[in-house]
Amino acid sequence: MRYDELEAAILQLVVAAGEDQLRVFGLETVTRLVRAELLETVADDELNEDGWAALASARENVPTADATQLRAELERIEAGILADGDLDQGLLIVITALEHWTTYLEENARGELYELAIRSVEEVDFQVSADLDDVLGTPEMAAEYERIRRLLTA
Repeated sequence: MRYDELEAAILQLVVAAGEDQLRVFGLETVTRLVRAELLETVADDELNEDGWAALASARENVPTADATQLRAELERIEAGILADGDLDQGLLIVITALEHWTTYLEENARGELYELAIRSVEEVDFQVSADLDDVLGTPEMAAEYERIRRLLTA
């Protein structure tokens, strides 16, 4: 499967999924994307102390926090960014995942969960460097697509 075909397949899954499936998928995916391993190599000077505290709070509370709580944490994180230019890849993945989940909670927009799914695929691709013409050719990418498909069709 080519990468563009994967994107189209994920979009179809998101469009066809029921509300309960979307919620379960989104929560599991954002929880996966805010895990500590992605932040292991991030330099301390990427965020100020309050930014790090807000990020820790958002990551810890993502399963139970509502949109208002997460938006407040995201605003603190954004205000605490010290990096001049590009953020560390892991930190960017975590912040972006929190943003998509929060916006989904605020607006109930399926497109945010599609974007969350694509960020999840990209995170796996970053680890294994999948072939764009055979994106599911690695076991890791095939497993991630299967996870997405299973959650959205359960």
